[in-house]
Amino acid sequence: MMKKNELPKSTRLVGCIFICLFSAGCDSLRFAPMEAQKQNAWLHNRTTTIAADTSKTENASEQLQALTQLSELQSRAFSSYFGLPKEFPRSETAEDVLAESNRQLARTALQQGAERPDAWEVADSMLELGIGICALLGGVYGSRAVGFLRQTKTNSKALKEIITGNELFKKQNASSASVFKQAHQNQSPQTRQIVAETKVNT
Repeated sequence: MMKKNELPKSTRLVGCIFICLFSAGCDSLRFAPMEAQKQNAWLHNRTTTIAADTSKTENASEQLQALTQLSELQSRAFSSYFGLPKEFPRSETAEDVLAESNRQLARTALQQGAERPDAWEVADSMLELGIGICALLGGVYGSRAVGFLRQTKTNSKALKEIITGNELFKKQNASSASVFKQAHQNQSPQTRQIVAETKVNT
């Protein structure tokens, strides 16, 4: 039997999930591979295959042949992980592979691979998910949890807007930056950490 002020298990579970997600951070989150990344992974496999074949036909050292064969085998794992592209880049010969368009493709894939979801977007999505789950659960505690999560979302948005505005002010008024920092020197360590994390993600 549930006590008077005790939250239901489902609401506590949702709360625990949010705490775990926010504690883990967003650094481990990645976007799904895009078409350029899939093409690049497939092209990498073709490049290593051609390199392995070339090292054999040109009678390269045993060590170089072994390295290119291993590289080709390792490259298959990347292609399997990323999946096949919708369109395959031209790569029948070494000249095809060495085309400037393939170099540009590699640069694009590298840039896309470094991208991470914005922490604010992830947090906003998680809050929306929590609101939806609590609304489904319903009841008094579900309604309270929805209200709490909506308020948290509003506060999160306000914090981001304040920090973004402060950073813009400091950039536009460089002479006032030291006075601005002094005004905020009494912030708690927790607040400083939140502000620092927010600055990184804005």
